[in-house]
Amino acid sequence: MDRGEARDPAPMPVPPATPNDPDYDAIGDLLNVLDLKALGDDEFEGRSQRQPHGRVFGGQVLAQALVAAGRTVADLDGFEQNPRYPHSMHAYFLRPGDDTKPIRFTVERLRDGRSFSARRVHAVQEGRPILSLAASFQTPDEGLDHQDVMPEVPAPEDLPAVGELLAQVTNGPAKKWVERRAIDIRHAEGPIYLQPSEEQTARQNVWIRAVGQLPDDPLLHAAVLAYASDYTLLEPVLRRNGLTWIDPRLRVASLDHAMWFHRPIHADDWLLYSQSSPSAKGGRGLGIGRMFNRDGQLLASVAQEGMLRLKE
Repeated sequence: MDRGEARDPAPMPVPPATPNDPDYDAIGDLLNVLDLKALGDDEFEGRSQRQPHGRVFGGQVLAQALVAAGRTVADLDGFEQNPRYPHSMHAYFLRPGDDTKPIRFTVERLRDGRSFSARRVHAVQEGRPILSLAASFQTPDEGLDHQDVMPEVPAPEDLPAVGELLAQVTNGPAKKWVERRAIDIRHAEGPIYLQPSEEQTARQNVWIRAVGQLPDDPLLHAAVLAYASDYTLLEPVLRRNGLTWIDPRLRVASLDHAMWFHRPIHADDWLLYSQSSPSAKGGRGLGIGRMFNRDGQLLASVAQEGMLRLKE
């Protein structure tokens, strides 16, 4: 198909049930959200997962923008013989999104070289950008090889799931949204959902994985990992300062997000997300993360700065 040829897209699928409904399929909902509708001329459209606060989850729009960029790489001549996979992305969150309205993704093809392709993506809602992302893709290659060592932490099977931790919480509109996420999250040092950490340290380790099997698509696995990377990366800032997510004074918003993909990813296997915060100042906090598989291979590195304010 010619790149500029208009397509006749199928109607957007009806949004699945919300996590408060008994038939909710968390992984099916995520795959539905990442299945963007092509509009032609390197434009795509996607729906959002409903959130209790009504704002689009940042990890979702990150993942969708990466998928949009990857779609324009996958249509290059010779892609089947020499595929290009994402190796880095850098994004700015510009405005909060409305989870009831569609998001349009416009991709700019910056360059297609012999081994690298660069793309810029703008996520727009009602005519205003909510996220700007630059991503680069590379044909697999050989070269120098070294990595950090994975920290030693308890296995995910030895740690409680979120549902067990929140069993005593019987009320609150957000409870099911936390319990029935598409990503299973298990804290090695204990979560800070309801009470602060006993040790005020700026480090933590979290096991993550998709709650169901994903299709065998490297772009999709990278997108799901980007989605998951946004859940807990600012928690070391809160942990260091003795705060919890339910502190009524707390105001948090992601400002930017960078991610580097080092080795092949399977986002439906357990991955250790080792996180730290080197600094917090001026109403901003920085989170740094490394993602390892269970064999100790470093798969990805992440950095995010967020706005963190306490309102009296």
